[in-house]
Amino acid sequence: MRIIAGRYRSRKLKSPTSLATRPTSDRLRETLFNILAPRIDGARFLDLCAGTGAVGIEALSRGAAHVTFVDQSRKMGALIKHNCDALGIDEGEIEVVTADAADFLRRSANKSNQPFDLIFFDPPYTVDYSILRYVGEPESLLADAGLLIVEHHKKKDLAENFGDLRRLRQVRQGESVLSFYAWTT
Repeated sequence: MRIIAGRYRSRKLKSPTSLATRPTSDRLRETLFNILAPRIDGARFLDLCAGTGAVGIEALSRGAAHVTFVDQSRKMGALIKHNCDALGIDEGEIEVVTADAADFLRRSANKSNQPFDLIFFDPPYTVDYSILRYVGEPESLLADAGLLIVEHHKKKDLAENFGDLRRLRQVRQGESVLSFYAWTT
């Protein structure tokens, strides 16, 4: 696994040997960041169910100001820290949180002093996506002009809306789909 573009371009990331983690493919990450290009510079980015941290690190590489990585596994949190340290990423640019995605969203809803401009959610395909209702609540952790991106299996139909968030676009690539949500008001 490698970083595709930006200041860490072509640098390799350590990834787990286990098949329990399903990293976002290089090709899908490239597609994602081609779409996000106008929004990424200076953005606050949340990588939810971060796994190896590849998506969040790609965001930093391309100009995001800060990335919060959330994963329920301590082992994956340590791997994210290792990958960031190996690249020389400044500690002020990242936060690594060990927490279940639903617990993190529930705790963070309506409490975010600095909302995220971009939230990327790539859970195990067996997860209950209804937890995204916490992102779709007014004054949530998503900025007013923010964007929620959900990676999911092509056979999984996600809701058109999560609270006040409405799906704007879907991009299909292989077995995966990226669904993009923004505020309706």
